[in-house]
Amino acid sequence: MGEPHPELQRMLAMEEELGVPSVAALTVEAARDQHEQMAATGTGPDVERTWDLETPSPVADEPIGLQIYRPGTDGPYPTLLWIHGGGFVLGSLEAADAVARSLAVEADCVVVSVGYNLAPEHPFPDQPRECYAALEWTAEHVGTFGGDPDRIAVGGDSAGGNLAAVTALQARDRDGPDLDHQLLVYPVTTDADLPSRDENGEGYGLTTAEMEWFDDRYVAHPVDAANPYAYPLKARDLSGLPPATVITAGFDPLLDDGVRYAERLEAAGVPVEHADYEDMIHGFFGMLDQPDLDAAHDAIERSAGRLRDSFGA
Repeated sequence: MGEPHPELQRMLAMEEELGVPSVAALTVEAARDQHEQMAATGTGPDVERTWDLETPSPVADEPIGLQIYRPGTDGPYPTLLWIHGGGFVLGSLEAADAVARSLAVEADCVVVSVGYNLAPEHPFPDQPRECYAALEWTAEHVGTFGGDPDRIAVGGDSAGGNLAAVTALQARDRDGPDLDHQLLVYPVTTDADLPSRDENGEGYGLTTAEMEWFDDRYVAHPVDAANPYAYPLKARDLSGLPPATVITAGFDPLLDDGVRYAERLEAAGVPVEHADYEDMIHGFFGMLDQPDLDAAHDAIERSAGRLRDSFGA
């Protein structure tokens, strides 16, 4: 099976030496503080302009935050709705900033980054509803910010990959905005005990115990675990969805989540490109600075190329 990339081995050893506690041992507030402190460093590339906006939530008193990135002045640009990860419980627009900027520049598109409300204060189905509302907002308003409402993709990493896949399902089921692409970076697609969750469940950053901690806070009612809008691998029909890029990491507990979703999409007739970074761990996509991983830059560039192709750029 090999070992993770040496740079990642050094990072994991340092975290162990420092005694960084598992999320599963923390309160929600403490876990959020730790996540923000350890979020990928770096500011990402410059863009021509950003906007910091809010739009009402369909399910909560708190609004949905939106951070919009425009790469230049030569629009209208195609648009990517980007949904950050964090196990549905952690994460923020600030922590997603470097990736959002990188995708805006590399894919030459407007990026609308979604600051959905977090569990357990807002468990399933609040977040899928908010992300779909953000998609509808984008289709209606992105032209004001230099985006093309007729060329929209959705993407996300980890829990954000789940929400991106679910947003694509909702758009299909509700005859909503047409999507050109779905970019799914090590997405959560099920709560099943897949082999990679055992094989990669300890020692590589994200653990299976932490995944259970996240699931317990996101899916408050056991009956909801069968809902494909909670776990899209449980959808009976994946036909009619937009072309997909699925990125996985070889030492990620979520490896099989992505592999099996890619296989199901392909079997349903959806064009899929699956890229597995064999010596990477969960979270590598955002490791663009300290550690500065060639694989992270390659994955951003690959994703951007797939987006440009789908947009017809």
